[in-house]
Formats: sequence, C-alpha cells, structure tokens
Amino acid sequence: MTAPRWEAPSRPGALPCHLVDPEVFFAESPADVEAAKALCVGCPVLEDCLEGALERREPWGVWGGQLFIGGVVVARKRPRGRPRKHPVAEPYAPAAGRQGKEAAA
Repeated sequence: MTAPRWEAPSRPGALPCHLVDPEVFFAESPADVEAAKALCVGCPVLEDCLEGALERREPWGVWGGQLFIGGVVVARKRPRGRPRKHPVAEPYAPAAGRQGKEAAA
C-alpha cells in the first residue's frame, strides 16, 4: 500500500489532520499507521505537533509524523500476535534433492 502524501489544499490554513477522519491517526494496523505518518510529511506544524505530544506524553497515536505507544515514540508498529518462529513453507514446493534421486534411478 502506498501511503498518500499531503499536499497543500486550496483552502488556506487547512492541515492534513483537519481534512481526514481523526481515527486515521489512531489506527491498529501497521499499514494504516504508516499511511497516517505519511499524511504528516510536509505539514507546516509538524514540529509543533510533535513537541506538544512529547510535552503532553500522548499515550498513543500518530503525532507530528511519529507513532506514540505508551507515551514514547516508536519507530514502527508491529502486527498483533507473536511472530512466527519458523517461516511458513510453501504448500506445493518441490522437495529438495528429490529431482537428483529420480534422475539417478
């Protein structure tokens, strides 16, 4: 998913956070969080927004182009659940070395 970048609207004074549903900045999925962060790129009040969120210790959400979780800036949001210990095998992948045995027979 390519995150949309904010471009200045024809309406003066309009900020990206005022033009979209506020729920976008409190999304659960990592892709939606990245899209919300992308909306902040180029915002004229980005630094003020981030500074204010740090001062208020915002508990969570995207503020000033950064993700806050537990009042701390986090680089990326991880998906829910535990990460897999082993990669998922392809269901119809040929067995390794099988072709060599058949060729020898």
